[in-house]
Amino acid sequence: MGKAGHIGQKLSATLASTGIRSVYLHPAEAVHGDLGRVGRGDVILALSNSGSTEELIRLLPSFKRMETPVIALTGDAKSPLGRGADVVLDIGAIAEACPMGLVPTASTAALHAIGDALAMTVLRSRPFGTEDYALLHPGGKLGRSVQRVFELMRTGNANPLVRDTSPLSAVVAVMTKTPGRPGAACVVDKAGKLVGIFTDGDLRRRVEAGLTDFTVPVRELMGKNPRCVTPETLVLAAATQMRELRVDQLPVVDVEGRAVGLLDVQDLLAAKFV
Repeated sequence: MGKAGHIGQKLSATLASTGIRSVYLHPAEAVHGDLGRVGRGDVILALSNSGSTEELIRLLPSFKRMETPVIALTGDAKSPLGRGADVVLDIGAIAEACPMGLVPTASTAALHAIGDALAMTVLRSRPFGTEDYALLHPGGKLGRSVQRVFELMRTGNANPLVRDTSPLSAVVAVMTKTPGRPGAACVVDKAGKLVGIFTDGDLRRRVEAGLTDFTVPVRELMGKNPRCVTPETLVLAAATQMRELRVDQLPVVDVEGRAVGLLDVQDLLAAKFV
């Protein structure tokens, strides 16, 4: 209830964001039917600095009948809530910061801190990595910070691949016909391994120099040993690499060096990485 209830909502959101199913249950609504949100196997985190909040105390018998353990976050372990809980996380007697010593300030800060500490302890006790976090945070800066290249790279018929034996005319045709019109083609050998890259810039420079023979094999024109990334590379790291190299495309290769995708700056722009 009250200010502690707002802290409880934040704790519930933190747990949910780290893969722990959680819902905030308002005590006053719970006694009028919302208790149906609770089931066996659940755990109740009950927040009350005084430990005497009437609406919360009224729920303790129901939690006991439902065999639902209660963890109390309170400033008084000997309070009705403390005595009725299965586990007590005692923040101790804390003087409020307001001149009257009444407005919940220091006590709510303590509840907030112990709630976050509890959530992080639970997080460390179970397998939950950056990929799991990204799955639960697909939007905004948080989602972008853990996004991997495989989520953005161009694959299949959108991945412009050409053999190293292909003439320049065929390479230009692939670059033109590939969906999304990428400004590059990944050059591979007969095993599909990346051996080079040919870009729009390479083509323009040849034309400007008067070199218009389109029968030349691309292996004689391509940039050799191109910088590349793997599908598991963080997109942020790949974007940084593209900025430092001043390139608009990065080939994506698997552990065997096969060209499995292409990361294009246009995709980074669309996803707001640059």
